[in-house]
Amino acid sequence: MNGKIIKGIAGFYYVDVVESGIYECKAKGIFRKKGQKPLVGDEVRIQVLDEETKTANIVELLPRKNELIRPAVANIDQAIVIFALKDPEPNRALLDRFLVMMEHVGVPVTICFNKCDLGHEEDLEYWRRVYEHTGYSVLFCTALEEEGTERIRTLLEGKTTVVAGPSGVGKSTITNLMQTEIRMETGEISRKLQRGKHTTRHSQLIPISEGTYLVDTPGFTSLYTADMEKEQLKYCFPEFAEYEGECRFQGCVHVSEPGCAVKAALREGRISQERYENYQMFYEELREKRRY
Repeated sequence: MNGKIIKGIAGFYYVDVVESGIYECKAKGIFRKKGQKPLVGDEVRIQVLDEETKTANIVELLPRKNELIRPAVANIDQAIVIFALKDPEPNRALLDRFLVMMEHVGVPVTICFNKCDLGHEEDLEYWRRVYEHTGYSVLFCTALEEEGTERIRTLLEGKTTVVAGPSGVGKSTITNLMQTEIRMETGEISRKLQRGKHTTRHSQLIPISEGTYLVDTPGFTSLYTADMEKEQLKYCFPEFAEYEGECRFQGCVHVSEPGCAVKAALREGRISQERYENYQMFYEELREKRRY
């Protein structure tokens, strides 16, 4: 039978099989020989050893559509990055770093600003203008009042979603709200996943409803683009795409070249100054990493 790995730790993998429950599995040695490692989020085929104790072996890894390095998770449909509108102020560099990371692996992102009751209308308009212009969906909510959270619930339905954001922005509050109509057996799932020696915090999928999962990613606040070449970075800023091919020099990276269409758009206010400054910062980071 087939299922999805929702947690893996200490050599054990917990596989959610629709209408059958959670199986505690070991991976067959053949994966080591092939240099394969099962990841949280992997679709797998299992061979049941004991139905009563819900134990099984993983015998096949099904093809992945994508995988993330940090957190180590596969088959993500989308990501939601959550920041507070105020208290704390949004960290633009961290937000853009997250967006670059997701663009690099081809995962669609929705940006959610929480604590909208603390901000002003001009704050909402600023963030909407900057990021909707780049092609991202932007949601606003006040989780403590459950205002705007229904849109998030609809967005999650039937998908595996990474939820990320720095501490203090209400990420836990929003995640908990999404679980109000959780399946009855999920209480048993939680107890099974947290028992005994397997309590260390690692990335895991939280089943919300059939086919709907949240990816819990502890410590997912500083992000890395170390596996990216500096020349690839421009493709991770969607607002640059319409100017591709218009620069004077082929292969322009939009940093110091003359006749750059992206920098012309920046001067004319068609590209966000803050976004472009972060692009320059990330480019320099990648250039420095390559040197060493």
